[in-house]
Amino acid sequence: QVQLVESGGGLVQAGDSLKLSCRASGRPFSNYAMGWFRQAPGKNNNESVAAISWSGVTTLYSDSARGRFIISRDNAENTVNLQMSSLKPEDTAVYYCAAGLWAIASLKQSEYGAWGQGIQVTVAS
Repeated sequence: QVQLVESGGGLVQAGDSLKLSCRASGRPFSNYAMGWFRQAPGKNNNESVAAISWSGVTTLYSDSARGRFIISRDNAENTVNLQMSSLKPEDTAVYYCAAGLWAIASLKQSEYGAWGQGIQVTVAS
C-alpha cells in the first residue's frame, strides 16, 4: 500500500505561480505512474490535471493545465511535483496526488489506486 502526502498549497493572486509536491512511501515509487487531480468548490467530481509515467518520459495534461502547469517526478526522492504558473481563480480547488495502478501515464481516475488527503489551492482575483 502506498501513502501519499501533498504539500505546497496556499493562497495566491491571479497570475502567480505555485508548486505542489507529493511524497510517496510504502511501495517502490518508480513502479507506477503518478497523477494530479483537483476538485473545485461546489463540484462533486474530480477533474484530471496532469499525469506522468513511471520514468517521467511521458506526461499528459488536461486542456486547462496544458501550457501553464508542468508535472515532474524525482524517483530518487519519491516525489512528484506540479509547477503551476499563470494561475487563474478557476484553478481554485483541492488538489490530490494519486498513484497509478500501472506504469503508464493516464488521466483516468479509474487507473489510480491510492490518493493523498488533498491540499487547498486558492487563487484570488
